[in-house]
Amino acid sequence: MLRLTKQADYGLGLLAFVARKPGQTHTARELSARSSYPLPMVTKILKLLTRSGLLESRRGVKGGYSLARSPEAVTAADIIHALEGPIALTGCIAGEPGDCDKEPICPIQGHLRVLNDAIRATLQGVTLASMTLPAVGDPVLQIDSATSTQSVCNK
Repeated sequence: MLRLTKQADYGLGLLAFVARKPGQTHTARELSARSSYPLPMVTKILKLLTRSGLLESRRGVKGGYSLARSPEAVTAADIIHALEGPIALTGCIAGEPGDCDKEPICPIQGHLRVLNDAIRATLQGVTLASMTLPAVGDPVLQIDSATSTQSVCNK
């Protein structure tokens, strides 16, 4: 099964939330509360995203995290790479030539590279800005600011 790690999944969600409120600074505690992700995991993810240059952090009373680049300039591939390293289906694709002892006789290595390149290209085509919009057919969480109630509807 091909699956994102929980860290990458949470990182995508956290950055999408931050991108919905451009120019605002968010604390780890706030992001944890709003996302229901555990605070230690949120803190770790925010540090990794800051180290990779996707977020900026500010210390002090009005400190927190904000986007370092516009949401249009950040891709899903950037986020996953920052949290998990290079995007690679197999170890031989992630490593240097000669890392795999089966490389000289592998009948599918070239095909795996084609698949890997297609996945990477798809992830590079999804921007953080697009992740702030509902996907077609997805339920949309609507928050009524007057009554502070939440409801899910299909649009």
